[in-house]
Amino acid sequence: MTTTTDTTVRPESVPYDTSPTSPLRSALWSARADLLRLRRWPAVWVVVVAWLLLNAMFGYVFNYVTYASGDSNFSTEGQTRAELLAMILPAGLAHTFPQGMPLFGGAIMMVLGAIVAGNGYGWGTWKTAFTQGPSRTSTVTGSMAALMTTVVAVAVATLAADTLLALGVAGLESHAVAWPGFTELARSFGAGLLVMEMWALAGYLLGTLARGPAVSVGLGLVWGLVIENLLRGVGTSLQAVAVFTHFLPGTAAGSLIGSIVGVGGPDETPGVLGTLPGARALVTLAAWAVALPMVTLWLVRRRDVS
Repeated sequence: MTTTTDTTVRPESVPYDTSPTSPLRSALWSARADLLRLRRWPAVWVVVVAWLLLNAMFGYVFNYVTYASGDSNFSTEGQTRAELLAMILPAGLAHTFPQGMPLFGGAIMMVLGAIVAGNGYGWGTWKTAFTQGPSRTSTVTGSMAALMTTVVAVAVATLAADTLLALGVAGLESHAVAWPGFTELARSFGAGLLVMEMWALAGYLLGTLARGPAVSVGLGLVWGLVIENLLRGVGTSLQAVAVFTHFLPGTAAGSLIGSIVGVGGPDETPGVLGTLPGARALVTLAAWAVALPMVTLWLVRRRDVS
C-alpha cells in the first residue's frame, strides 16, 4: 500500500505576515533603510565634515585671527575689533549661525541631496527597489525623509560646533558668557534649517532628474553659485528680470537669512540678501520646500525605471 505525504503549505504555517502593508509603513521602512545607508556611507561624512569645517573657518577662525592680530581681510574690512569680538562670542550665536547657509551651506546640502538620489541610479538601487519593493511613492518618500532627517542632524551639529567655538573664544578672551534670547536663537535656527532643507531637496530633485550624481552636482553648483547671482546682477538693469529673481530659491533663502542677521553692513556675508521682506521670503522658501519633493515624486512615478 502506497502512502502519500501532504506537502501543501497551509496558511497558518507561513512564517511571515502576508497582509497588505500601508504606504505609511512602507515609507517608514524605506526611511530606516536609507538612514542606515547614509550613516555608513563615507561620502556623506565627507560632505558633512566639509561643511562643518567651512562654517568654523569663515564664521569663527578667520574672524578671531583678524581680531587677535588687528589686521583686516576681505570679509571684515570696516569692522572694529569690538564688533568682530561681539560676533564670535556666545551672545552672537543667533547672528553667526545662519550666515553661511544661503550660499555655502546651501551648496553643500544640494550636493548631499544630489548624491543621495543620484547614486541610487548609478548603483542600480532604485531599479531593484522600484521593481521588487514597495511602491515608488513610498520608497522615494522614505528616502527624502531620511535626507531631511540627516539635514536636521547637520543643523544641530552646526549649532553645537558654533556654541563650542563661541565658548572657546570667550574663554580665550576671559569674557563673561552671555547668551542670545531663546526666541531669537530659535528663529535663527529655524530659518537656517529651512534653507538647508530646501537646498537638499533641490539637490535630490536634480539627482533624480539626471539619474546620476556627477551631472546633478554640477548643475546644482552652477545654478546656486553662478546663474542666480548673474540673474540678480542683470535684474539691476532689467525690471522684468528683477521680478523673476524674486521667485528664485536662492533669493528667498538669502532674503530670509538677511531679515534675521541684517544686510548692508560691513560684515555682510555673500548670499545674504535684502531683496524680499522676511515674511514673503519665508512663504516663497516654504513653497519651494513643498514643491520640490512633489515634483520629484511625480517624475519618479511617470518615468521608466531603466
